[in-house]
Amino acid sequence: MKVSELGEFGLIDRLQSVLSAQSDSIPPERLLVGIGDDAAVWRTNGSATIATTDTLVADVHFMPGRTPWNEVGWKSIAVNVSDVAAMGGFPNFALITLGLPADVEDADMDELYRGIAEACNEYAVTVAGGDIVRAPVTFISVVLTGRAELDADGEPRLLLRSGAEAGDTVAVTGTLGGAAAGLRVLLRGIETDEDKLLVERHQRPRAQVEAGTAAVDLGIRCGIDISDGLLRDLGHICQMSDLGATLQVEELPIDPAVTASYGTGEAVALAAAGGEDYELLIVGDQEKLEQLRERLEGRLTIIGEMTPDTSHKVQLRTATGEGIELPSEGWDHLA
Repeated sequence: MKVSELGEFGLIDRLQSVLSAQSDSIPPERLLVGIGDDAAVWRTNGSATIATTDTLVADVHFMPGRTPWNEVGWKSIAVNVSDVAAMGGFPNFALITLGLPADVEDADMDELYRGIAEACNEYAVTVAGGDIVRAPVTFISVVLTGRAELDADGEPRLLLRSGAEAGDTVAVTGTLGGAAAGLRVLLRGIETDEDKLLVERHQRPRAQVEAGTAAVDLGIRCGIDISDGLLRDLGHICQMSDLGATLQVEELPIDPAVTASYGTGEAVALAAAGGEDYELLIVGDQEKLEQLRERLEGRLTIIGEMTPDTSHKVQLRTATGEGIELPSEGWDHLA
């Protein structure tokens, strides 16, 4: 079977089953969160380390010639910081691997690293090392570590995909759809001021560290960042928490520039399934989410609730209860 038939998450499940035969050279109780969440977490001498990795590949995740190298650098750090934010943690150290064809210009790499440095300054990340290899296409692979705060019992305070309960409220930070719309703009060319805003949303995502750490501080324990699309990422929470979810389409905080450029119908599809917004999807008690909204000065919108549904279906509905079907639920790297 080809990996395109398995899809990204089918392949992850298959590889995880192969790894089940690995020897436990480290006590298993030290690994607190393994394969299947936004990041791994393990215990280290009275604290908890968060670790994640993400890769940007030319002509898959960015378009050389259309995307400035400094923006590629920024994004390579920001998307990893977003994974740490989705766990409710603080980022700290990065390792960077560059894969480069021999004809890449050194000035372009200077610009790439200026973007990396800018993002590291923004999120208090230190680049501690890495590797450079020759490759047929340019890629930037980042390993990022972070830390989780501990509670009074010495347990790490984390947002997990498995932390939802039936009846919990679903909320999202910021606005949705801008990044996916920005990619469309890049493909056809910038024409309006709204286009410029959308391209910025695509090229320069903002990791929501403040929202993640504030959520765990309030006792909220479920979240994920929106990288593959709202519906698909909420589906991961449903799968890991053995629940379903219902979202109200009228409540989706769609980026105004998306609606202005594409109209309401297409804007809904981009917000629900477009991906790469890197906002946080946070699930928990409604009262705590209201407190979180106050801390974030209104940058949090309640959009639905978790339901007892072992089929793990995410339903998008209108105020009258009518279901909405979209052509796609989000991004899969291999499908």
